Amino acid sequence: MPECPELHLAGRFINGACGALVFAGGVERSAVGRGPEVPFRSEAYGISAVARGKELRLTLSALDPAAGPPAQDLVFRFGMSGSFRLCLAAELPRHAHLRFLTRESPPRALCFVDPRRFGSWRLGDAWQPERGPCVVSEYQAFRENVLKNLEDRAFDKPICEVLLNQKYFNGIGNYLRAEILYRLKIPPFEKARTVLEALKEQEQERRKKDPSLTLSKKVKLRQENPDLLELCHSVPMEVIMAEKQLLDPEHPDNYSNFKNWLQCYLVPGMSSLRDRSGRTIWFQGEPGPMAPKGQRPRKAPRKKSPELKAEPEAPSPKVTPRAPKQRRRAAAKPPKEVKEEKEEQEEKEVKEEQEEQAGRPRKGRARGRRTVSAAPASPEVPQSIRRSRRASARRGTGAAPAV
Repeated sequence: MPECPELHLAGRFINGACGALVFAGGVERSAVGRGPEVPFRSEAYGISAVARGKELRLTLSALDPAAGPPAQDLVFRFGMSGSFRLCLAAELPRHAHLRFLTRESPPRALCFVDPRRFGSWRLGDAWQPERGPCVVSEYQAFRENVLKNLEDRAFDKPICEVLLNQKYFNGIGNYLRAEILYRLKIPPFEKARTVLEALKEQEQERRKKDPSLTLSKKVKLRQENPDLLELCHSVPMEVIMAEKQLLDPEHPDNYSNFKNWLQCYLVPGMSSLRDRSGRTIWFQGEPGPMAPKGQRPRKAPRKKSPELKAEPEAPSPKVTPRAPKQRRRAAAKPPKEVKEEKEEQEEKEVKEEQEEQAGRPRKGRARGRRTVSAAPASPEVPQSIRRSRRASARRGTGAAPAV
């Protein structure tokens, strides 16, 4: 999901790639875009951008203000997959929901691309009023806004959930909160007020101990021992300053360098839990006292080392027709025993053939050829007694009366 660094880099990309371009005509909107039609049209206009937290504002300005329409502002939210791309108008990418066409030939298009359609835009220059100061561009105001509002009930929640509250942490998202807490070894489900009140006390003690510290020394101390609020500024700045090395707006699908930069989020061996908002938080160690009940931390599978070779797979057994029982037994015996058993069988067959020629009965064959003799006659039983016996046998109450 695009967070503060992605929106700031998108703003840089628009200003750098479109600063010298001249756009013309109206703004094209797709039928499924999550935003209104843009009532702006000009024969020659320029585009500029500025980001704040998780919002980005575009300004469309006519090159001739006297002859053209007034400037039009649009504020974008990127949602889960929003980004800006500059491409040929004849080769528009899929899910290009808003398009600004250049006046050159062949024309190009600056497109707002959003495959999952959670992103949106609105007309006007106003930022969302419920969002606090930006963690990157308004750091000092952001820090003061947090520390002076620690009595707010929002800070009764775990620190991992509060870090997603845009009223106080405008720009922080899922991967940033995991990286920040991991670097400070703070359990994600520690109470937010407990964590942040300690920062307030440390700051007051630091001022009392040495009020004569110069600004440069203070900056150096903070860089050597950053606290949570300072990391909310410096960690996004790492991504922004690296620019194309980590996140390249021109190639938004290339995340290999960014994945290597991550230390905790989605990293093999790290644990994860779902917070009360349903978002997954990645961490190392204990989750903290406010961890959701009934959940067990899951660990991301570790990658196999490239030095270890995988064991060769065992060949699958060949399926053969079922052999007779005698042949199966023979296959399980050593060759010598099989040979002896075969010789004994042949001797037995020769002996039986000799007995048949001599007219003597073969062993084992007389059982089925016994003479059937008549059974001795038994006294006739009266019909009433026979009925009584059958009824008694069915009920299982005992033997029939003797005659």
